[in-house]
Amino acid sequence: MAFLHNLMAIYLDAAFWLVIGLLKAWMPADLLQRQLGQGRLAPTLKAALIGAPLPLCSCGVLPAALGLRRAGASNSATVSFMIATPETGPDSIALSYALLGPIMAVARPLAALFSAITTGLLTSLIPEASPLPSTLPVAVATGNCCSKPANQQQPLLSSLHYAFVDMLDDILLWLAAGLILAALVMTFIPPTALAEVGSGPLTMLLMLVVGIPMYICATASTPLAAAMLAAGLSPGAVLVFLLAGPATNLATMGVIGKEMGRQVLLAYLLGIAASSLLMGVALDVLLEDMGWVVDASVAGEQEWLPDWLKHLAGVGLLTAALASARRSLKQR
Repeated sequence: MAFLHNLMAIYLDAAFWLVIGLLKAWMPADLLQRQLGQGRLAPTLKAALIGAPLPLCSCGVLPAALGLRRAGASNSATVSFMIATPETGPDSIALSYALLGPIMAVARPLAALFSAITTGLLTSLIPEASPLPSTLPVAVATGNCCSKPANQQQPLLSSLHYAFVDMLDDILLWLAAGLILAALVMTFIPPTALAEVGSGPLTMLLMLVVGIPMYICATASTPLAAAMLAAGLSPGAVLVFLLAGPATNLATMGVIGKEMGRQVLLAYLLGIAASSLLMGVALDVLLEDMGWVVDASVAGEQEWLPDWLKHLAGVGLLTAALASARRSLKQR
């Protein structure tokens, strides 16, 4: 029962942002090819800065990131966007200030940007493979302004079809597997249980191992982080969890491996792991040298979305997912 409860909670938390992410999956290819296509540093920086303020979770960012990739963004820009978007945002920063204090509220977004940019640059060392083609009509995918006025509704219908049929078909299997496995991790390895192991490099490594496969959004991870900090974990170990937890999950890893290849997936995981641990150690060293203290204010998780909106998105997404599964079965 605990597993089903956790699975339902994760699904409802993710559903709304997944719908938003699917709607953002359509991107103007010509603009993205100019801004996020060529080069290493500039597109990676731009993608991190674009993604950081967007309110998408690590599952919701998947369709939006794939839309970027298929519209011409480089691997490094796509990866940078996929990390910066779920790791931080205005809501999680505000909640961090309330529950973790001003030091963590500043350290968290800075560490998130560092993680995204570093991992993106690491990914840029791997030769680019051609992205899977977009199934949108050319006039829609390229933002062609010369479409006939009589067909003004066609671009909207085509983009919705692309989002909720083509894109959802591509990610549904990995998404479902990721949510199920994340619920298993949450059920049998709750993060707060790690508060008993103390602090130090081993604790940071444990937080990393638990955080990477787990689904949790940046906002929902903040009360957990406050509880772990109050229980005795060092701020650095808590920061590792705040970076690794929202940044990725098993669904994200599966989609990256499918879309961009195993080498990119390995670079993605290595970059997140190395940058998270480095930022955690750096924060603990800085706090010790400066004599600063981080105090947590443990409070219940704040709900940023009303229940009716979560359930409405959940029903809509489930309907689209069942239709996708039926199409998949017919093709076999």
